[in-house]
Amino acid sequence: MVGFISFNFSNAQEIIEDEVPQVQKTKDTLVNKTRIKADGVAAVVGDFIILESDLDREIAQLQAQGADLKDLTRCELFGSLLENKLYAHQAIQDSVIVNELFIKSRTEQQIQGILAQTKGDMEGLLEFYKKDSEQALRDEMYEINKNGYLAQEMQSKVIGDIEVTPEEVRTFFNDIPKDERPIFGTELKLAQIVIIPEVTEDAKQAVIDQLNDFKRDIEENGSSFVTKAIFYSEDGSKSDGGKLPTMNRKQPRMVKEFRDAVFNMQEGEISEPFETDFGYHIVFLEKVRGQEYDVRHILLRPKLSQEAIKKANDEIKEVRAKIMDGSLTFAQAAREFSDEKETKFEGGQLTNPTTQDFNFELTRMEPELYSQIQDLKDGEISEVLQDEDRVNTIKFKILTVTDRIDDHEADFAKDYLKIKNLALQDKQVKAVAKWQKETIIDTYIKINGEYRDCDFQSNWLKK
Repeated sequence: MVGFISFNFSNAQEIIEDEVPQVQKTKDTLVNKTRIKADGVAAVVGDFIILESDLDREIAQLQAQGADLKDLTRCELFGSLLENKLYAHQAIQDSVIVNELFIKSRTEQQIQGILAQTKGDMEGLLEFYKKDSEQALRDEMYEINKNGYLAQEMQSKVIGDIEVTPEEVRTFFNDIPKDERPIFGTELKLAQIVIIPEVTEDAKQAVIDQLNDFKRDIEENGSSFVTKAIFYSEDGSKSDGGKLPTMNRKQPRMVKEFRDAVFNMQEGEISEPFETDFGYHIVFLEKVRGQEYDVRHILLRPKLSQEAIKKANDEIKEVRAKIMDGSLTFAQAAREFSDEKETKFEGGQLTNPTTQDFNFELTRMEPELYSQIQDLKDGEISEVLQDEDRVNTIKFKILTVTDRIDDHEADFAKDYLKIKNLALQDKQVKAVAKWQKETIIDTYIKINGEYRDCDFQSNWLKK
């Protein structure tokens, strides 16, 4: 188990010689299927230990996530574990505050997510982590997440205040030899117009009435909220009886309407039906523990009529026809007709969620979006596409490419924001390397066994 262990060392810079007999070195591969070794201590970094099994488990988890590990060695992954423990150790020394609620919630979400993928195979999960009870597993995963949180917070602290000036960006760019300047891939600017079918008042009232029937049946006849959630809810939590991650008054994460309902309820109460962007809900407040609220909910979405769907489809076809015959530009049509608030006032222009600008690099575009625009020429309007999102089960849209920049060698003026990001990353990497070099010297570190033969990039062996 990766644990938090307190040591009292007299010399924080001493390397204790390994007492394990030297063995012939073997080729460093990620998975050496022939090695059988007791689960001993592979390393100590400050207040933390790394067990032999920690590295094997890390490899297994990465493989389960589909990571490509063919070019990674055990030494490289082991070095990554050392870095994480160094960050976590220093975070404790610097009194970084742990967000207990976040870690508990993340741990529970991870366990439930794994169980959903393995069809509830808790025994298999316990076997993988070599634990004999669910509580022991939760304790272990909590510690892993806490240490990861500490490491992340410490990393953020190291680079959090780093910025680059325009002059630093220019110097960074000019220092790159011309034949080594990066090539930026093809980029597109995209715009879309979205028409969403209108839900009738009768359809809204129908789900409100159904939720009121559920509430009445539970309160008056003793029916199970959990069972009704499993059978009727249209939310992903239905498989767990509508159970949601624990809510907290100090760190609310749900939408305002949901928070307002929950935080004005008494323990054991079921709410009246209320509306959010996702549909209509009733909430059961299971337990209140100070600032923490355990809740379940049932979500129903009003049904769209075929008439409303046809009307929306016809409307966007008319909009497309007006753009095609020149009556309106795409941007004008978006501002006048689009139902998508996030884009309509920008003339339908889509914002890249990663870079927060309007450019989408073709090779990094989400596959679904790429499939919708891959055959579009500049200025061409797509056919009407049917789509959906978390809020709308059906929506219709048309897309266009408003600008295209072919792949090209980095240009300081045209690509300033990208070059600025590269310069910032370079400055952050150097700051991290400097911090790590100084912190390693001031921290007790002991590397055991075969890992003493690793060719680490950082000075873990303090040679």
